[in-house]
Formats: sequence, structure tokens, C-alpha cells
Amino acid sequence: MRKTQLWKRPGAVTVLSILLLTGLFVCYQETTPVRSVERLTSASRKGLAENPNQVLEWNQIFIDTLIATNTANSSSQRLGAIVHTAIFDAYNGIERRYTPIFVNNSAPHGASRRAAVIAAAYTALVGLFPSQQPALDASYAASLAALSDDDEDGGQSRERGIAWGTEVAQAVLARRTTDGFSASYPPFTGGTAVGQWRPTPPAFGAMSAQGLAFTATFVLVHNTQFQPGSPRSLTSATYTDDFNAVKALGRRTGSTRTEDQTALAVFWEGNASTHWNQAANQIARANHLSISDSNRLLAVLNIAMADTAFTIWSGKRFYGADPHAVTWRPVTSIPLADTDGNPNTAPDSDWLPLINTPSHPEYPAGHPGLNGAAATVLLSHFDDEQTFTMTTIGQPSRTYTSMRERARTATPRGSGEVCTTRAQSTSATPRASRSPTTSIETPCSASTTTAVPQGMTSEQFVDALNANAGGVLSQGEHGQLVSELDQFNGNFVEAEMVRAFLSSTEYRRRFGPS
Repeated sequence: MRKTQLWKRPGAVTVLSILLLTGLFVCYQETTPVRSVERLTSASRKGLAENPNQVLEWNQIFIDTLIATNTANSSSQRLGAIVHTAIFDAYNGIERRYTPIFVNNSAPHGASRRAAVIAAAYTALVGLFPSQQPALDASYAASLAALSDDDEDGGQSRERGIAWGTEVAQAVLARRTTDGFSASYPPFTGGTAVGQWRPTPPAFGAMSAQGLAFTATFVLVHNTQFQPGSPRSLTSATYTDDFNAVKALGRRTGSTRTEDQTALAVFWEGNASTHWNQAANQIARANHLSISDSNRLLAVLNIAMADTAFTIWSGKRFYGADPHAVTWRPVTSIPLADTDGNPNTAPDSDWLPLINTPSHPEYPAGHPGLNGAAATVLLSHFDDEQTFTMTTIGQPSRTYTSMRERARTATPRGSGEVCTTRAQSTSATPRASRSPTTSIETPCSASTTTAVPQGMTSEQFVDALNANAGGVLSQGEHGQLVSELDQFNGNFVEAEMVRAFLSSTEYRRRFGPS
């Protein structure tokens, strides 16, 4: 069987992992191979129209199910990863192109790949969303009815494919039943130390979705493999700038934000899994991805988002328990500013946010981390210029024409208060992350600069670095670095953390060719 080498193309992109020392460009180079996405020929597109891409079809059904059930953002990444792990292992168990994620058994000879995808997706979704079974039953029947013969796909038996897909999904569901997400944990309410997270209005409840902090990862070794360093201090210039920006922009009334910033703040409080699966599905269709490549793309996307969520919640729980770490929310910090020891912050006892504050520590921030992980995955597969539409329940949809444009509008959430600006992209370096399955180390020490200097855009910063390095960046590499910095509010350490995951041995073992 032919196995395409997906990690190589002529002129593989060289990522410059940046260190700053006394204003000079100091770097090491690591070659990150970028896979060449398989696109269909015009002849194959006709066949695709007659025999649709079941991976994209059932990804859309997953999206529709999230919307129909109004599933919380905090649990959606895990659900997406379960569904697409089942689909990936079912299809790959017949194709045998990549290393399996969970299920290593061999599929029955001659099983239909497309039927296996349908059965795996259906079984996983019914297991995760039992209230939606009537709608899922109808979709399942329609999908199977649309299958003609599977000769073009190499399969010979729809029934064998159904049995195999069902078996795989049941195995994945069984494995994730004991992953720690649904276990019972003592309520966590932080503490009352200055700067420490504590329950917030209006509910003043314990930490929500705490189980994410203890949920087993999908492909990372553990949920502290990429744990961020400590947040900035209360008396730092960064905290002062963030505090005052959020105080002015994020207030419910009398804010300095524009009408569009208000609309964006509400829109980007929507479900990140819905948003990014919508984008990936539409971009995959527009680029005429094969069913095999669609399968891999959506597995990587959803697993990267899930493991990012587990990592972030682990960090929230860890730092939220530390009385010396700054994790309180603006709805707490602004009224209590006279206790923070910072002469440049002033209290406002009547300050309330535009959006009700979620009940968990501010640091590290959830949505920006998920946005960064998802955008990095898509940018590693596609060019920047893509058109896609995202939706949030109760809000007008938004259409974007580039990934970079989306990154600029999605990341800054200070206009809604949810967290202070640079809590979204941590200001300290990640811990060194050597382990049996990854050889990535942090490229920066804690004493070096970790973000774009104030007063410079990401593009100006990359221009300056490139000039100091002798103009080593190609146009594509230049654009990629600018895009990454934009995604992470100028913090190149966080951008490098996501790239470290994508280039790690564990990631390649799972998703490189077997």
C-alpha cells in the first residue's frame, strides 16, 4: 500500500526560535517539516460530489450537535477529540497510513472506510449526546443510504465497515470514560491573598469545570508538559498597563471601546470548538481535501485543542492555589486596587464587566490558548488567505478572509473584561520539556525579553529581528512569524509552545506516517 510522506515538501519551512539578549537577534534553527496537503484533481472532485466526504459530513453534524445542545465551551474540546479520535482510528485502521491514536487492532479485510467513518462518528456522538439520538439516527440512516458501492475507496463491505467503526468508537468511549473528567473533586475556591483568585459575582461559585485540570491528555505525556511559568507581578509595568486598559475598555457602562469591540467581545465568548471546526470544515471543502487528509486534519485540530484545554486548566488550578501568583479577575482586582501595592492602579468600587466573569482563575487564559492552538494547526496546513464564516449563538455570524485577520480580532478580549490583556499570553517562559517522547526545550530563559516591545507591531518586530539576523527569512517564513505573534498578543514564547507541540516527537509519532 502506498504511504505518502506527508511531512516533507521542497523547501521545508525553517522556524526561527527567537531569543533576545541586549537587543540582538540570537536564535537557534529547527527545521519543522510542513506537510503537503493532498488536494483532489478535477476528475476526483466529480467523484467527491457523487460520493461525499463523510469525515466532513460528520464533523458538520458534530458542530450542529454542539449548537443544538448549547454545550459549554469548557467541555467541548474533549468531546471533539473523542469524536475525531474514533473517526481517525476507524478510517486509519483500514487505510493503515498513520500510527493509531488509541485503537491498534486491525480492521476486517475489505471493510468500507466510508461506512466505518459513519458508524464511528454516529456511535461516538450517541454515546456523548444521548438526548440527540433521534436526530443522529436520522443522519445515520441518510449517510448510509447515500453510500453506493465503495469500490472507488478500496472497500468491499459496508457491513464490515459499520461493525469496525462501531467497535472502534466503543473502545474510544470506554477508554475516555475513566479519563478523570467526570470524577468528583472537592470544590476549589482559591484564597483571599492579594492577587489570588476567589469566587466572583454574580454567582460567587467554586471553580467551574475543575475536572479539566485532572483529565488525562490524548497525546501529550501529561498536562504539565507545557505548563506556563508564573504570571506577572502586581507591581510590574505589564500588570499596570493591562489593569488600566481593561478598566477603561471592559467596563459595562462608560467604556472607551467602540461598538465593534463590544460586538466582538460577545462574539468571541462563544464556543471555540464550534468556531474552529466551522473554519476547518469550510477551508477543507474549499481546498477539496481528500477524505484521508480531512480525517487527519480534524483529528489533529480537535486533539490539539483538547490537550491545550487540559494544560490550561491544570495551570489555572495550580496557580489559583498559589497565594503569591496573580490570578484574580478584574471584577475583583479593580475594586480592590487600593490593596495591590501598586501606586499606578486606582480602585473603582462600582466597576462591573461587560460580560459576566467565568468562575475560574484568570491565568492562564482559556480562549486565547485555544484560538492559538487551532489557528496554528490550520496555518500549518493551509495558506493564510482563506474565507470562512464562524457563528455564535444569538450573535450575527462573522466572515473572515484570512487566518491572520481572525487572529487579530479574536485574541484581544479585554474589551469584555474576561481577563486582563497579557494574562491571555503568559509573560514567562515555559518550563523545559524534555521527556521520553519529546526533545523540545524552551528557547528562552526567564531573564530574556519574551514579547514584542510596546510601540512596535508584530510585523515591525519581525522586520527588525530579520534585519539583525542578516535577512535570513523568506517571505513565507516572515509572514508565518508575524501571524504567530499576532495570535499570541506578541508573546513569542507562547507561540513557540504551540509550535513545539506540533513538532514534538509525540505529535509526529501519532500523526506522521507509520
